[in-house]
Amino acid sequence: MKKSNELIHESSPYLLQHAYNPVDWKAWNKESLALAKKQNKPLLISIGYSACHWCHVMEKESFEDQSLAKLMNDHFVCIKVDREERPDLDQLYMTAVQAMSGRGGWPLNCFATPDGRPFYGGTYFPPEQWENILTQLANVYEKEPQKVEEYAVKLTKGVQTASLIEKNENQSDFNLAVLNTSLKKWIKAFDPEDGGNNQAPKFPVPNNYQFLLHYNYYAQNKQISQHLELSLKKMAYGGIYDQVGGGFARYATDMQWKIPHFEKMLYDNAQLISLYSEAYRQNPKTLYKEVVAETVAFCKRELLDESGSFYSALDADSEGEEGKYYVWKRDELKAILKDDFDLFAKHFNVNTVGLWENGNYILMQTDSLESLAKDAGLELETYRNKINSLKEKLLNKRDEREKPGLDDKSLTSWNALMIKGLCDAYLSFHDDSYLELAEDCAKFILRDQKKTDQGLWHSYKKGKSSINGYLEDYSFCIEAFVALYQCSLNETYLEQAKSWCEFVLTHFFDEEANMFYFTSDEDEALFSRSMEVDDNVIPSSNSSMAKALMQVGILYHEEKYQEISRQMLRNMEHKFEQYLPGASNWAQLLLWNTKTFYELAIVGDEAQKAVKDWHINYTPNVIVLGLQEANSTLPLLQNKWSSSLRYYLCYDKSCRQAVETRGEILAQMEEN
Repeated sequence: MKKSNELIHESSPYLLQHAYNPVDWKAWNKESLALAKKQNKPLLISIGYSACHWCHVMEKESFEDQSLAKLMNDHFVCIKVDREERPDLDQLYMTAVQAMSGRGGWPLNCFATPDGRPFYGGTYFPPEQWENILTQLANVYEKEPQKVEEYAVKLTKGVQTASLIEKNENQSDFNLAVLNTSLKKWIKAFDPEDGGNNQAPKFPVPNNYQFLLHYNYYAQNKQISQHLELSLKKMAYGGIYDQVGGGFARYATDMQWKIPHFEKMLYDNAQLISLYSEAYRQNPKTLYKEVVAETVAFCKRELLDESGSFYSALDADSEGEEGKYYVWKRDELKAILKDDFDLFAKHFNVNTVGLWENGNYILMQTDSLESLAKDAGLELETYRNKINSLKEKLLNKRDEREKPGLDDKSLTSWNALMIKGLCDAYLSFHDDSYLELAEDCAKFILRDQKKTDQGLWHSYKKGKSSINGYLEDYSFCIEAFVALYQCSLNETYLEQAKSWCEFVLTHFFDEEANMFYFTSDEDEALFSRSMEVDDNVIPSSNSSMAKALMQVGILYHEEKYQEISRQMLRNMEHKFEQYLPGASNWAQLLLWNTKTFYELAIVGDEAQKAVKDWHINYTPNVIVLGLQEANSTLPLLQNKWSSSLRYYLCYDKSCRQAVETRGEILAQMEEN
């Protein structure tokens, strides 16, 4: 029987995966660091996550190997970290590895002094190379400790410098010139054939497309419109989208969105629900509505916990093979679908287009539903219903297979993204079940993740909340609760959002830089305290916080919040010129600050319905307030009660004359 290591006491599925390795893994804690100091051994910090394919590969090749494990145990204190539980550690050691090697990724393996300062690192290492590195570093640490110390000092200084932001003292007005210039560079990187950027692998970075939607609301740039439509279509048609069960994989390894890296993450799907919902308001395509419905159904079916929260991820592998759960053999499909096989095979390219490897097919669509229905000689709705029934038949059959591993922890930040996605879906499609899921998830956060002092826990599993919240937990929750108010007109959501703003200003704010640290001042001190500012597959916590402060500041007339938000944006203006896709959430904030940003107050007995009807339009420059009864804590709604429906369009601290229809408000906006 295998002997367990200290990870057996952890709750993270990723850490538990390594609990029976012969490596004497420990979790990151005071005891582990104290042991390293006592034994004068360097730390070997290995960071990954449960759905990471190459993390599994390195585990099987190296961490389950007895001789390599002995080498690790003899010379290092070995610490395993779940990057999703400890994004603060991941950020710091990733920055260090990128500084050393120019690249990053997972698994992330970093070697550090006993007090945690990095001196060497990399990502995946094959067994032979891993053995050489372990041997060399053990020798250097023992025989030339001054070399290790010199490099640790140098690298630590580099990480600390990279982690801090300088305050921009230039108080000139914001303008769009820098965006227009940077967009020209970005447009050159568009893939005109398959959408997305003109390179592989391809990640669906939702905040990139949300910025382009927002920008094009004003610009009406034909090239951007075509790119948006092409990208959203090709992602939904491709193998990156689960054509049978809904939901998106993390990225595609090729240019055509065909071959996914099969892991499915909550954060991707939550944000893609938002993206396709927003895109539908601007361009109401049935495809977008179906993608949202199927992706929500996937999340509800496979990721929803009884607490109302959503789990983190599904693994890429099952039965030891990547993608095995999702791909099909031709004969298998014939046996299941029988007389309908030819119709299905044409629709989903069970041919040379969909062929992957080892006789497996990845289902993907290359033609529109309309043209496929026409080719089949069927009415569109008849054809759609037929395809959906065949997909359901395959979904039921697939359910009999061994499922990919489930990461069953619930993260506050990712659940907040899911709340926001469900709210966006509700406002676009008026499906009450979306709002019910969002409110159930909000109840989970308020019941299980909120502390008595308004602080948040980061992680939850099987009734236990753990790990002090990070900036992303607060910023995403604030934005989510503002969205919940937009859907429900329940002001308690806004009151909670405002109290979180105050908590963050107390525990995360750096007045010198006018930015926010990723970790609270209540957290353990690491060798550096970082500020996360670059937008990636998830928006940066600082850009999210800046948007949150602007929204809550406007709703409560808190000028302090708005000024902090504006200064944060000034601090980031240089990012637009460097690489706009890496600052696209900041760029949305720039649009709010350069174009007129409206408050729309809707009052009256029918305010709730009018708010829902308003969101038929795509208006990213409007924040909606609603009043269905005489009382409100919001300054803008004071003295505006009327039982009959009234619309007030407000901006720059003044309101236009009240009108009675949505059309009149749109006309007022057109005039301005």
